Amino acid sequence: MPGMQMQMGQPAPGTGPHVLPGGHSGYPAYSMNYPSAEDPMWTYFAAVAGQDGEVDAEELQKCLTQSGISGTYSPFSLETCRIMIAMLDRDYTGKMGFNEFKELWTALNAWKQNFITIDQDQSGTVEHHELNQAIAAMGYRLSPQTLAVIVKRYSKNGRIFFDDYVACCVKLRALTDFFRRRDHLQQGVVNFIYDDFLQGTMAI
Repeated sequence: MPGMQMQMGQPAPGTGPHVLPGGHSGYPAYSMNYPSAEDPMWTYFAAVAGQDGEVDAEELQKCLTQSGISGTYSPFSLETCRIMIAMLDRDYTGKMGFNEFKELWTALNAWKQNFITIDQDQSGTVEHHELNQAIAAMGYRLSPQTLAVIVKRYSKNGRIFFDDYVACCVKLRALTDFFRRRDHLQQGVVNFIYDDFLQGTMAI
C-alpha cells in the first residue's frame, strides 16, 4: 500500500518562555529530567504495581487518585490513564514502569500548573480560547482549523474539564513524539507506511 505524507504546522518564530530548547517545526522538545530517586511518589507506585514492577491503566488510575495529583479537580478517567500509558509505552506492553511514571508525573504537574493559571475563576473548566492559549504556551503552532477540531473533541458545552484537558495534552505530546521520531530532517514533513501510521495512532 502506498505511503502517506503528513505535514506539521509551521515553526514558531523564536522560543518563548514555555518552550524548551530543541523544539522545531511547530512542536516543542520535552525535558528528560526526573525527580530524585528518593521521591515519595515511589510509595504510591509500589503500592499498586504488579510483581513485574509495572502498572496498567487501572493501576495507574488508582495510583494517581491516591497521590492526590488532581488536587481539587476530578480524578483521571480510565480512558485518560490508558492514553497516559500509551504516551510512554514505547515497547507496546500496555504498562508503565517507575521511570516512565516519574516522567509522567513531571508532565502532569506542568500541565496542572498551566491549567490552574488559565482557570482563573477556579471553576475547574476552561473555555475554548483559553485552551488555544494553553496549547500555544506549550510551544505548539497549530492552524485555526486544527485548534477547532481539538476544541470540538475535548469540550463539553463549550467548556473543557481538567481530565479532558490532560487527555488533550497527553495525545498532543504522544502524537508529536511519534511524528518527531520519524521527522529525521526536522522539516515538519514525514512519509508514513500505512501500517506504521496505524500502529502509532491507534495505540494512543
